[in-house]
Order: sequence, then structure tokens, then C-alpha cells
Amino acid sequence: MYEIVLIRHGESEYNRQNLFTGWSDPDLTEKGVQEAKSAGKLLREAGYTFDLAFASVLKRSIKTLNLVLEEMDLLWIPVQKSWKLNERHYGALQGLSKTETALKYGEEQLHIWRRSLSVRPPLLEPDDPRYARNDIRYKEVRPGDIPRGESLEDTVHRVGDFWGNRIMPLIRKKERVLISAHGNTLRALIKYMEDIPEAELLNLNVPTGVPLVYKLDEDVKPLSRFYLGEPEEVQQKAREVANPSKVTE
Repeated sequence: MYEIVLIRHGESEYNRQNLFTGWSDPDLTEKGVQEAKSAGKLLREAGYTFDLAFASVLKRSIKTLNLVLEEMDLLWIPVQKSWKLNERHYGALQGLSKTETALKYGEEQLHIWRRSLSVRPPLLEPDDPRYARNDIRYKEVRPGDIPRGESLEDTVHRVGDFWGNRIMPLIRKKERVLISAHGNTLRALIKYMEDIPEAELLNLNVPTGVPLVYKLDEDVKPLSRFYLGEPEEVQQKAREVANPSKVTE
């Protein structure tokens, strides 16, 4: 049996302001810092250790991972960062208030943009300063691969490619892997691993700063998954994520 641990980054400044985040790069709030430290403490107390770890190229993912590893005294292990673990790209919605978006377009449309599998948000224009093509951290990425907006299905394909080509081979070698990523990235990964139906995916809410442990069979298929921590606290954090008036991406 194999095992992998996933963790969603702690609260960011955009989360606190209730803005669409996507590939924007806000920092963690103090609450987010404490969430990351608490996650590291949970993993340490449960006896977990890791051989290597992954993060996106966004600072909220990177800082969460560093705080977790520091709490576990594992800052020395190799860390790999990849844009393929970035949050879903929210296109022209990035930086906008979710509350104001709901008032303008309706809560149903907001829910579709946030939770549907195949619907893309309004795309960024090529000359929009939010377009990542000119960001130095993506200089090695083919311009055609840098999105101007993504559906969750697009994110599933992006993350699935990275999972199959980069992470699965390491797990098969018995490497103990930790991934620090984002709400929709992890939903995409769960969708890819478990092939859950769209209706179930719409209601899947991954809480911030709570380690999610997967037990995998010899074919690296999920046998079970569970969160570390007090069940009531985990459920409350998941409910907060589900609330469209105060959500974290």
C-alpha cells in the first residue's frame, strides 16, 4: 500500500477580502500562517514524515509548505515547484469580489463559475496586465500553455498530467510525498484520482490547512482518504469553504 498527503494552503489576503484569486499571488494572512503551522503539528504528532514535497509557484502554496515542513523539522527535504499545481485560473474574474459578482450576475451564475466542471469564466484579454504570459516565473512555459481562464475540467487535465508523469512514478518508488496546493487544484486531483461524478464534485469542499491523507493500492488507486484533526473542526472549515459569500480558492 502507498500513501500521499495533500494540504490546501492557509487563508490568503484575497481569501480574507473574499476576492477571486486564481493565479494572482497574494500572501498568507496571520490566520493562514497559523493554519499551516497547525497542519504541520498534526502531521508531526501523527508520526508522518516525507522524502520530498511539491508546491505550486504561488507564494501561498510555497509558504504553507515551508511552515508545515518547519513544524515537522523537515525543511531539508527536496521541494519541487510547478505551475501545473497552480490554482485554477479564474480569467477576468481574478481580483473581483465574489459578493459583488453574485450581486451583478446572480448567485446561480457565481456557483456555476466556481463549481461546474466544464464552464470557463470570462477570459482575460491578451493585453490584460493580469495575463501571466509576461510573468518571469512562467518564462519556460510555452505561451500557448498559459491560460487566460480555465474551467475545472481544464484544471483536471493540467493536474492529471502532472500527477501521472511526475508524482505517480515517485509513489511507485515508495517515496513519501506531500503536496501543498490550492482548493481547485486539489479538487481536480481528487476528481482525477477517484473519477467522481460531476454532481459529487460540485459539492466537494476541501478545507484550508487540514492534511488530507490518501491510502493507495498497488496501482496507485485510492483505497481510502481521511483528514487529520478533530472531525467537527474539519466539517466546520469545509462549511466555510462551501459558503459562496465567504469562500477561499
